[in-house]
Amino acid sequence: MANGILIIDKPQDWTSQDVCAKLRGVFHEKRIGHAGTLDPMATGVLPVFVGRATRAVEFASEGEKEYLAGLRLGTVTDTQDVTGTVLETRPVSVGRADLEAALEHFRGDIQQVPPMYSAIKIRGKKLYELARKGKEVERPPRPITIFSLTVEEQTGETDFLLRVRCSKGTYVRTLCHDIGQKLGCGGTMFSLRRTMAAGFSLDQARTLEEVLDCPEPEDLLMPVDAYFAGYPALALPPHLEKRVRNGVAVPVDGTADGTFRVYGAEGAFLALSRVQQGRLSTIKSFFEAPAPNTKEREQL
Repeated sequence: MANGILIIDKPQDWTSQDVCAKLRGVFHEKRIGHAGTLDPMATGVLPVFVGRATRAVEFASEGEKEYLAGLRLGTVTDTQDVTGTVLETRPVSVGRADLEAALEHFRGDIQQVPPMYSAIKIRGKKLYELARKGKEVERPPRPITIFSLTVEEQTGETDFLLRVRCSKGTYVRTLCHDIGQKLGCGGTMFSLRRTMAAGFSLDQARTLEEVLDCPEPEDLLMPVDAYFAGYPALALPPHLEKRVRNGVAVPVDGTADGTFRVYGAEGAFLALSRVQQGRLSTIKSFFEAPAPNTKEREQL
């Protein structure tokens, strides 16, 4: 049974769900999820969680992300990227120095108005459904954090490549749109490549072709505890392991308070757990529950 994490370099024109659907066939496993949706035009790091590892998705989705984004000045579209309809074009009289000065206004904790073409719901309706009907509604701004924002290079007369490191919930195409508005000439996103998500980077990513061509794709999976490598490990003796597997908090006298990767006596990763005042309680378990035997099934 396949369990683990696979970092996919998502191809252009695939949705994140398309990738998961393809991998369900590869691994013959229904439990496959991803951390951090990428739009179809975007490429790059898509962490995919297989089998029991899907229980880690909620943790992975919260982390910082990094992107290389193509900003085209002088063009405004309804989707805030080049896949949409052009609403207006304007002359561009600003240069790289002007752009770099404008970026200062977008670093740190800022408020961002989500785009109409997004899956956010307003009064029970997804915004993109309203946008496709030609409707626009007021969207309250949301707090986001831009940890770093730099100009990597100028790739054309009005085209620039930006490196963006940001919090969950950031719309990079909206950032490009807003930068263009700040400069007075408008802007739209012409490319997007995610270079880091959930602590995983492009150098760890596999293409779909690599996965499909691999005779043993399970060998490509990283163990789920790799995601929690930043926490110290705690090994339990058999009698405590059994109690943890039964969902019981156990005493761990002499262990400092904190969050731990918890392992069984034979090295199996059991859970992400918390120690408080000498007692260990489970935050999230990752072991496979044994299938009930015939007698137990009859009782059920």
